[in-house]
Amino acid sequence: MLDLHDNLFRSLSDPTRRAIFERLCLGGEQNVLALTDFAGISQPAVSKHLAILKQAGLVSGRQDGRQTRYAANVEALAPLVDWTRTMSQFWDAKLDEFEGLLRRMDQ
Repeated sequence: MLDLHDNLFRSLSDPTRRAIFERLCLGGEQNVLALTDFAGISQPAVSKHLAILKQAGLVSGRQDGRQTRYAANVEALAPLVDWTRTMSQFWDAKLDEFEGLLRRMDQ
């Protein structure tokens, strides 16, 4: 499980990859040329970013003639959503304990 989280966090840690992923989430399926124009970087650089996102399961590609069209796999974020929820619950509990301690100290 840790490797999955690490891979997802690493994949989304780069601002260009996050922007490409967000673009695919919001704009739907796109080819490398459209993503290159959007990102303002070279086509080989976009292809490398897409490969990393694909490896993490965040993006998939399908052949459309001579082009590959890429789409976001939003459901691949589920482990991060679960992790974030767990951490949020943990910190809520800790802050509630701290608040209780402060109240007891004030009495």
